[in-house]
Amino acid sequence: MSPQLTLQTPLRLPPVEVKSYLEQLWENDHSDSPGANTFCLLIWQPAWVEQQLARTARLSGPIIGTQREELIQAIRKVILEEDLPHCTSALDPKICNILEKYQGSENAQDLRGQHVDSAISALQPRRLITLAPTLGNDHDLETLVAAYCPLPEEGGEGESACGDVVVLKGDVNSLNKNLNILEPLLPSELPSWLWWDGSLDEATDLLNQLSTTKMRLIVDSALGDPSNCLNLLNAKINSGQAVNDLNWLRLRTWRETLAMVFDPPNRRNALNNVVQLDIDIEGEHPVQGLLLASWIADRLGWILKDRQLHEGKIIKAIFERATGGNLHLNLMPLPLGNPSIHPGQIVGLRLICDPEGSPNESLCVILGAQTGECMRLEAGGMARMELLEEVVPNQSTSTEMDVARLLSSSRGRTSPLLEAAAPIASKLLAC
Repeated sequence: MSPQLTLQTPLRLPPVEVKSYLEQLWENDHSDSPGANTFCLLIWQPAWVEQQLARTARLSGPIIGTQREELIQAIRKVILEEDLPHCTSALDPKICNILEKYQGSENAQDLRGQHVDSAISALQPRRLITLAPTLGNDHDLETLVAAYCPLPEEGGEGESACGDVVVLKGDVNSLNKNLNILEPLLPSELPSWLWWDGSLDEATDLLNQLSTTKMRLIVDSALGDPSNCLNLLNAKINSGQAVNDLNWLRLRTWRETLAMVFDPPNRRNALNNVVQLDIDIEGEHPVQGLLLASWIADRLGWILKDRQLHEGKIIKAIFERATGGNLHLNLMPLPLGNPSIHPGQIVGLRLICDPEGSPNESLCVILGAQTGECMRLEAGGMARMELLEEVVPNQSTSTEMDVARLLSSSRGRTSPLLEAAAPIASKLLAC
C-alpha cells in the first residue's frame, strides 16, 4: 500500500469553510500542480473491528481502514481465543460484538482517509471524501482537508495530476447532521462514486441519503444479512442507479472458467440437457452462490418452479429448462477451517448434463477452488459420464484493487448480467 503524498499537512477546518478553501487551493497555492479532471470518490469507512482492536490494544499502529494482513491475523486470534468455529469469517459481525465487551481505552491515531491504496491512487482521483464514523456517541464532527499527489510508479514518466482529500470524522449522529456539506463538494461535471466499505445492514438511512441516483454505487453483497443485501441490490438497480457489487466482481473467474468449458462447439448442446447443478460455498452466506446460479439460469433461459430450505441452511430449487424438462439446484454451505476474508465464497461447482436417450453424451463438469474440492465433488455415481475438471484460479487481490478495477472501468450503468441475475437470486433466497 502506498499512501497519498500530501502537499501540506492535513488542515483542520470548520465544516462551513471546506468548500471555499478547496476552491482556492489550486488557484492560489498549487498553480503548478494541476488538479485531476477524473472523478470523485466518497467512501463510507467505519472500520469498526479495526477500531475495537486498537481500543483494546490488540492491534498496534494507526487506524487506516484497510484489510491488511496484521488486521486479519488479529481477528483470527480473537476467533481462537473466544472458541468460535474456525469457519468464522474475519468480517463476521460476531467479532465486533465480542470486542465491544472487552475492556480498553487505548487512543490510536486515526488516519482513515489519509491512506489510500496505490491501486486507487494511480487512477488520480480528483477528490477523495472519507466518512470516518467513530465509536461512541460523543464525538463532534471534525473536518480535515489536504492536497495530495499520487506517488509516481517506479520508472514512471510524466507529471501526475493532483487532487485533494477531505475527511469527515465523528460519531454517526454528527455525520448524519452534516451531510448537507457533501453535495457542494462533488462537482457536477465529474462522475461521482460512493463506495460503501461496510456492512449493508448498518446506517441504512445514511446509505439511502448518500446513494442518490446520480452516484455510481459500490457495495459488497457478502457483507450483511443475505436478504438485506439482495433487496438493496434490486432496489438500487430498479431505481436506475449504476450499481457495482464487489461480490459479483469476485465471481468473474468462475463465470469465465465455466464459459470456457462449454466454448468448444461439441459441448454446447450439452447445456440444453442440464439435470443438476451443485454449488458449494464457504460458511453460510449464500449470496455469491445464488448470484452464480442465477447468472447460469438467466443465460440458459431456466424458469424457477420451486425452492426450499433444508436443515436451515441448504438451498434446493427446481428449474424448468428452456428446452423442457427439470433440473435441480443444490447450494451447500461447508464449514471450512480457514475461510476467505469474504463471507460465502464459492469453493466448488458441479454441473451434470444427461440427455435422455443418449447416455454416451452424458457430461459432468466439476470446477473447484482447489484439487481437494474437485475430488469431493467427484462422488455421486458419475463414472459412466465424461468427466471434465478445472481448478479455478484463486483471486487474492485486495478489496482496494477490486474497487480500482471498477473505478477504471468508468461504467455509468449496472452490468446487464448482474441486473438480470439479482432478481432471480432474491427469488431463490425467499424460501
